[in-house]
Amino acid sequence: MINSEIWKDSSEIESIIDRMGEELRSLIALRAIKAPLMVGIHTGGVWVADRLHEVLELTEPLGHLDISFYRDDFTRIGMHPQVRPSYLPFGIDDRHLILVDDVLQSGRTIRAALNILFDYGRPASVILVTLSERDGRELPIEPNVVGLHAKLEAGEQIKLSGPHPLVLLRGQSAKTSATKTDKASVDSPAKGAKGEARR
Repeated sequence: MINSEIWKDSSEIESIIDRMGEELRSLIALRAIKAPLMVGIHTGGVWVADRLHEVLELTEPLGHLDISFYRDDFTRIGMHPQVRPSYLPFGIDDRHLILVDDVLQSGRTIRAALNILFDYGRPASVILVTLSERDGRELPIEPNVVGLHAKLEAGEQIKLSGPHPLVLLRGQSAKTSATKTDKASVDSPAKGAKGEARR
């Protein structure tokens, strides 16, 4: 992402996470869930999960997942990930899980995370929590708790920066910028070319 600027500062993010924590607490009570387990998705999802883990005062340790090689579009989008090992310090069979990510767009990251979780076991349920969601969904995946809904222009992206402080950045995707640059090069011939045309 290029030409980025702060969209939501740290105080706004902390307020949003506090509100998400209360919504999540109410949902857990409504479903009569006892001792839920929380799992964050690297990297931003782990940062958000760490804050929510404190807000909810969960006693069991926080787990985290790296989904880099599990995405079904891994070869197409050409990711060059910094791979981190997944860490689930608990069994998940018949347990209620809270899966946390920072930004939900296509849904493919969440699908990959669910595939990893089911490689570890069969949870009783999974609650999906995301700090932000935006348009561009490609799979029928929706969060149970979401902090904010982002309305972005074509080619815009949002990205969580952290972990201290947590801020949401907004800017143009590098791919979109490159496309505009290439188009400008084609549409604006060099002066020498114009001179040749006049002859």
